[in-house]
Amino acid sequence: MSLLADADATLAPAEFLARLRGGDPEPEPTVGAPEQEPPAASAAATALMHSVADGQSAAPARPATDFDDPRDALAGVDPEALAAAARAAAGDEPGAAQRLAALYDRVEALLGPPPSAEDGPGFRPPCPNAIEESGLTEDEVERLVLKYLLNVGAASGRAVCRQIKLPFTIVDPIVRKLRKVQYLTFNGAAEAGDYTYQITEAGREAAAKFARECTYFGAAPVPLEQYLAAMSAQSITGQVATEAGLREAFKDLLINEAMFERLGPAINSGRGMFLFGEPGNGKTSIAERITRAFGSSIWIPRAITVDGDILRLFDPGVHEEVSAGAGEGLLDLSGVDPRWVHVVRPTVIAGGELTMQELEVVQNPVTKICEAPLQLKSNCGTLVIDDFGRQTMPVDVLLNRWIVPLEKRYDFLNLPSGKKVQVPFDQLIVFSTNLEPRDLVDGAFLRRIPYKIEVPDPSREEFTALMKIMCGALKIEFDPEPIEYLIETHYVKANRPFRCCQPRDLLMQVRNYCAYKQRPVTLSNESFDFAVANYFSVM
Repeated sequence: MSLLADADATLAPAEFLARLRGGDPEPEPTVGAPEQEPPAASAAATALMHSVADGQSAAPARPATDFDDPRDALAGVDPEALAAAARAAAGDEPGAAQRLAALYDRVEALLGPPPSAEDGPGFRPPCPNAIEESGLTEDEVERLVLKYLLNVGAASGRAVCRQIKLPFTIVDPIVRKLRKVQYLTFNGAAEAGDYTYQITEAGREAAAKFARECTYFGAAPVPLEQYLAAMSAQSITGQVATEAGLREAFKDLLINEAMFERLGPAINSGRGMFLFGEPGNGKTSIAERITRAFGSSIWIPRAITVDGDILRLFDPGVHEEVSAGAGEGLLDLSGVDPRWVHVVRPTVIAGGELTMQELEVVQNPVTKICEAPLQLKSNCGTLVIDDFGRQTMPVDVLLNRWIVPLEKRYDFLNLPSGKKVQVPFDQLIVFSTNLEPRDLVDGAFLRRIPYKIEVPDPSREEFTALMKIMCGALKIEFDPEPIEYLIETHYVKANRPFRCCQPRDLLMQVRNYCAYKQRPVTLSNESFDFAVANYFSVM
């Protein structure tokens, strides 16, 4: 049988069991031909699986495709029953029965011990075994299947599953239904007992109609209700940033100790903060590392559906996907809904280019696909408004948009259909600016941002320490004497303030100067004079 011929293909556990129960598509019927009885192999395999599900062995009584641990469906199978089913399923092919028995042994080895609760994060979206568990309707899945096949012409059933991220046990009955109504037709056999399906003219007409409404045919979207439950379970307010975690997150930065002590409680508040101070002192670098203090990852859906509107949420530009380490063997045993993506808690940064459009649901007029706003993409993470006060939109417009969400912790989004939906506003908001906050906003808004933290200029000692750190990073031998010359001559005498970014910038100038002079990269009074003359020429 084809399952034996391609034992290395990855199958979902329910799909594997369905194949053993005779779940392969039937051949194209001939007009006027009588219905055929199912082959003996399918009947025998079905009998075996029914005996397991009905409790005739040590396995618990449940349907073969409904189990929390895939081991439950295979545990305790009587060896004689297994051998009989193997002989019936394999037919007369030499050695086929033994290969099928070996396949069972391999499945047991792949499954290993049952997973424990400590193996993963607290929230894991379970893979649906039925259309009802997915939160979608058959019509929504049919539209995705037809639009995908309209785009590619023909594909195997498993290729459709990979595209729309739904298990075979859900997709297979829907594909069969589409074939019966003559929207699809068989186009040959595929691997692992699968078939290649080709879209018909009638199917093309239906798919083209659906594509005019929305061209999306990616991963099946997750209903808004499931997304809301996931965000509640992974809320940023439920996370605690400890001093040790914060020091680990900022280990590559030199942080003023007094400011560091104020950062911890501000991060744990989960509300928001102002980081203000002179440019070049690391406000953006601090904001980028704040989310690391929580030290965890979350699950987000690739797309969300709200009454027919599809919002793309997963954005590779702002979300860092965690390597899933999926198995390469016969079965996909993760038990996780593939419509969801495991990502590092997001840190979304919007600078002076931020516009009001990025804070609302925007629908592409051609594709009819909606893009989620930045605050939705940053849920359960951090949203950094960099260079606050320098956006093209007026400051009061931005503040009026967020003054209620900052207080209530939820937001309202207007959908293209005209419907307004409530969504979580669950992120740590960081406003980074080199302007005085009092000059930007009024008291009502400042009250909703409880923490205002100034990022001070580094001291002379901290400036020297930064020079030493950056020399190591740039592979330049540290020499304290030229550093003292730089500080006394170009800072103390010139009454010039220190900035955290200057050690890196000046050392890069020194390195370029030495490369131009074709000499070893070393610190010297001459090279620092050259660097200062360039760097501070208009400052």
